[in-house]
Amino acid sequence: MFSPLVWMLCIAVGLALLAASVLRIPEGQMVALRRIGGHERRIGPGTHLILPLLERVARKISLAGTALRIDDLERDGIAFKVTIYFQVLDAERADRLLDDPGSVLRARTRELVAESEFPDLAAARARWLKQGLNERLRECGLLIARVELA
Repeated sequence: MFSPLVWMLCIAVGLALLAASVLRIPEGQMVALRRIGGHERRIGPGTHLILPLLERVARKISLAGTALRIDDLERDGIAFKVTIYFQVLDAERADRLLDDPGSVLRARTRELVAESEFPDLAAARARWLKQGLNERLRECGLLIARVELA
């Protein structure tokens, strides 16, 4: 009925769709998949089957630590350079921050540095900044692991 060329083409398309439906996610990462209707779902490490024509990878979420350097902080005429090491604890809660975590961390850091109770010693400043950032960002699913202040 059909020629062998048509059968081979159908089999090749089927195999290509089957290969595209397998997604391998390494340890320490999560992936947000977006469906055609705008619905998102998150999947963790491992091998997963997806619907390649209906779903696409919207965002890769690293659960390992990430560093952010902020160079343009100033208080009382003194310039500060801050390196913030943070980690995503809960990808569901941190989803709104993960598009641009740098801008959120910069804004929160500037707010804290502008507060009146800024400690005098450098080590105390780093601890105070870490504690303040964790208080403000923990409910958003981020953990500030370390703050280096120069």
